[in-house]
Amino acid sequence: MEEDAPRLEKWLNEHKHGQMKYMENYFDKRLDPRLLVEGAKSVISLMYNYYPSEKQKVSGPKISKYAYGKDYHEVIKDKLTEFLNSLKEKIGDVNGRVFVDSAPVLEKSWAAKSGLGWIGKNANLITKESGSFYFLAELIIDLELEYDGPIKDYCGTCTKCIDACPTQAIIEPYIVDGSKCISYLTIELKENIPTEFKGKMDNWAFGCDVCQDVCPWNSFSKPHNEPLFSNRTLLNLSEKEWHEMTEETFKVVFNGSAVKRTKYAGLKRNLKFLE
Repeated sequence: MEEDAPRLEKWLNEHKHGQMKYMENYFDKRLDPRLLVEGAKSVISLMYNYYPSEKQKVSGPKISKYAYGKDYHEVIKDKLTEFLNSLKEKIGDVNGRVFVDSAPVLEKSWAAKSGLGWIGKNANLITKESGSFYFLAELIIDLELEYDGPIKDYCGTCTKCIDACPTQAIIEPYIVDGSKCISYLTIELKENIPTEFKGKMDNWAFGCDVCQDVCPWNSFSKPHNEPLFSNRTLLNLSEKEWHEMTEETFKVVFNGSAVKRTKYAGLKRNLKFLE
């Protein structure tokens, strides 16, 4: 990943990761998986669709689609472990590790290098066939494989994601200032949300999908068929229920959900900021 090194270093030096200090850790491992998995020879990149068939009620605070159901880390890690075990059964002694957005792996770069899609102007991986509402995951193993290669960038002259970003976080094509991103402000930021973003949050209480929703390639998105990614209770919460939510209700509605990352106090902070 030599070509990613200067881009990542520049992004970090310009503090575009905000308070996500963990992004500064394990710089070498992000660029070379052999430092992460001993004996590694191949990265297998995978995608898992999370585009929902049902959306939230329009009137209430909004949650990013990826967090509608059970925490994707758990769902996908189980499937990856099963996949790795099946490889061992068919091939023999295969050593490796599974990764789902929880280790220093440049998952979008590996997915693009493998030809799953291209990294768009909103810095998300996009596919021609079905857009970008996908989780990315990897198997890093000690097998030599016949490798795929990257595909063309099909963003063209389109700037819809840049134009639509409520906080102008996409500061130029392919560069996102994470410290301005609504997903960062509502999830990763542990302090109060800066007042400069008041009135610019577009009613997002956890995460944000704006740059994906406006992407023309997502007109090809197809609903997932993963029951664990559905939560009808969440989808039907009224605005009143959101703002009057108790900690007990939070635990019930978001049991096993990625929303628990922001905790009850964080969600209440976000909701208050939206008032």
